[in-house]
Amino acid sequence: MRFSNNISEAGVEKMVSGGVHGPAKGPLVLLRAAVTCLMMISALLAATLPGQARVVIDINKGTIEPLPIAITDFGGALGPEIASIVEADLRNSGLFKPIEKAAFIQQLADHNQIPKFEDWRVINAQALVTGAVSTEADGRLKAEFRLWDVFGAEQMIGQQYFTSASNQRRLAHIIADAIYKELTGEDGYFDTRIVFVDESGSKQKRIKRLAIMDQDGANLRYLSKGDDLVLTPRFSPTRQEITYMSFAGGNPKVYLRQIETGQYEVVGNFPGMTFSPRFSPDGQKVVMSLNNDGISNIYAMDLRSRSTTRLTSSNAIDTGPSYSPDGSQIVFESDRGGRQQLYVMAAGGGEPQRISFGTGSYSTPVWSPRGDLIAFTKQQGGKFLIGVMKPDGSGERILTEGYHNEGPTWAPNGRVIMFFRDSPGGNGGPKLYSVDITGYNERQIPTPNFASDPAWSPLLN
Repeated sequence: MRFSNNISEAGVEKMVSGGVHGPAKGPLVLLRAAVTCLMMISALLAATLPGQARVVIDINKGTIEPLPIAITDFGGALGPEIASIVEADLRNSGLFKPIEKAAFIQQLADHNQIPKFEDWRVINAQALVTGAVSTEADGRLKAEFRLWDVFGAEQMIGQQYFTSASNQRRLAHIIADAIYKELTGEDGYFDTRIVFVDESGSKQKRIKRLAIMDQDGANLRYLSKGDDLVLTPRFSPTRQEITYMSFAGGNPKVYLRQIETGQYEVVGNFPGMTFSPRFSPDGQKVVMSLNNDGISNIYAMDLRSRSTTRLTSSNAIDTGPSYSPDGSQIVFESDRGGRQQLYVMAAGGGEPQRISFGTGSYSTPVWSPRGDLIAFTKQQGGKFLIGVMKPDGSGERILTEGYHNEGPTWAPNGRVIMFFRDSPGGNGGPKLYSVDITGYNERQIPTPNFASDPAWSPLLN
């Protein structure tokens, strides 16, 4: 089995290694049920293990007790580094609590060795990861890992990967995704990238460049030189391709750019201002807002024929469109009712239905890849809030608030949102943050400069 690889480096070949591969047992099943429960915002789930405390998920607090997991240093020269990246990915998700290695009783010399499960139960490890990394004769890296259910005393999965040496960070992210999926029942999101606007210099002379990095902030590189203002980069959901706005030549234009080749083209020349381009789920269309004489309407462009279809006809400002993952609907923001609110309409146009009815104004709606939620920015009482609601407007929940929060973007598994938060006064500027849909696990994403307008890529593998 081979992961399709859209980056310029060699692909990552995956093989299932030997060992017992049985169903998850004990607390590991509970974590999978826990995540499902949190995603559905349903009732409490509990189960009892012999001799163990009852596991309870407190939905009212929007938190979950992270699963204790032991991740050993993988064998080989590169093993400890790859294991540390796997550990960081799982810790940063908020669902796992890696145990300090100083607490380990058993020191496994061989990752194929069956663990002494009683030694890992003593330190309360509910899952155990062992592995090794070596270099093949042709220069490729070979990575192997096994995931063990400590209380069930069995192997859950065992896999091997082969890749080029330059792919070692991706290798770690792919292993973390495999562990995440086995223990939660959901796809991971670690083998992904973020495109964003890097901002440097003083507030009066801010230089904005397109930049891209791994979801954890590593491997940053710049896609533009900063000669022209760039705004609102957005990833295709199907390819390593982005759309964005650029003021090259003094006029705003919508561009398409291939991430790896650097090739780009202008989508079209439109009269007036163009805002918020975003791909359709199949990557074949771009939906955007075009402004003429202070009135903005929503348009869709077929990227093959370059034909444009007008989707709204109002004397208001309609902007910020985002497709539902099945492509049947579009959510957007509009002040047609007096202040910015969220509306949903059929993808081909038609009468929009208002879905936001809380106090304050709503903007930057983005449909979750799962289809179950819409993320938004809300301005209320001088605060900028990031929240989610169901597509019919019910179940509104605020995840975080700050001086100036804006621009939510979804991880491809629909569990985590990234956004940017500005800082007040002086030469302050925006930084990137992520938060899961419970609102519990918020963290800042490291960037060398100020950063805004993040957009999450699909999974690379």
